[in-house]
Amino acid sequence: MEIGIVGLPLSGKTTLFNLLTRSHAETGFGGGKKKVNLGLSRVPDLRVDRLAEIWHPKKTTYATIQYVDVAGVEKGSGKEGLAGEMLTSLKNTDTLLVVVRAFENEQVPHPEGSIDPLRDLEILQGEFLLSDLIIVEARLQRLSKQLKGKGERALELEQAVLRRCQAHLEDEQPLRLLELDGDEARTIRGFQFLTRKPLVIAVNVGEDDLDRAGGIVTAIEARWGSPSVTTLSLSATIEQEISELSSEDAAAFLADLGIDSSATDRILRSSYRLLGLISYFTMGEDECRAWTVPAGATAPQAAGVIHSDLERGFIRAEVVHYDDFVAAGSQAACRDKGLLRLEGKEYRVQDGDILNIRFNV
Repeated sequence: MEIGIVGLPLSGKTTLFNLLTRSHAETGFGGGKKKVNLGLSRVPDLRVDRLAEIWHPKKTTYATIQYVDVAGVEKGSGKEGLAGEMLTSLKNTDTLLVVVRAFENEQVPHPEGSIDPLRDLEILQGEFLLSDLIIVEARLQRLSKQLKGKGERALELEQAVLRRCQAHLEDEQPLRLLELDGDEARTIRGFQFLTRKPLVIAVNVGEDDLDRAGGIVTAIEARWGSPSVTTLSLSATIEQEISELSSEDAAAFLADLGIDSSATDRILRSSYRLLGLISYFTMGEDECRAWTVPAGATAPQAAGVIHSDLERGFIRAEVVHYDDFVAAGSQAACRDKGLLRLEGKEYRVQDGDILNIRFNV
């Protein structure tokens, strides 16, 4: 999974990138500078920890997310299309983590002169809408030349879908709100339109503004709420302090603030939920590992995440759910209790399944 971090300049997005990836990227680079920060984040999973405690494997591997932090998006940058490197970096992501500023800091003036998260989101949407519209219009121009004098069904379908996209964008509506059937969605999937991507909106408040965060989130949800958008609040300053504490001290600190979990954990959970992703596991003396697949993936598709040969030569999978395995205590006990079962090619993998793939190539 790849997540793009985007926001106006000086919103705190690179600070959040550093927290998520435990990096030390330079903060404060402005829009217009062709700079992209890349970093990996391990997805914490207590289930992997428990499997490692049972097996004592040579290697323990968690699922990972790649974060892409681009330069701040400046107002008006979408009129000519977003800068090439920035657009390429964002187009390849699965979802966008949009950081909006809700903190005051006289030493770091807001580029718009005041703090207004809703206005900032409107600015960002405007830039993304314009960028998508430029791509749509350019492709429609090429299609009109290709289709002149001859018809081709696939191109005609693409033209029809893009005209719907054009009208939707001109109405200042993001493409994630445009209802498309399966064929239509596949037709435009390659464009990776920014306004079609799911959004995690992170409201970055100051240390003294935690009590205001709920009201800001509510206002954003009233304006932007949809199944493909989720909003949460955080304080990058507080999260920075938490990251320097031990796990026990961090938990106590969060409890004192009335926060149930760290912002990084909440962002991860929100991203998985928006993208419809689940985790399954493989285990043994060599390695205990978490794998990420879309909800509804079949056993062969899940096997293919490990290696294409496993999907190509899939025979069946030995399956036991994590909860059953931990309760039983061992594979042998699972077999004795009838908890370990064989599943074929039609089996839909469930979150928390432990798989052992049988294959022959």
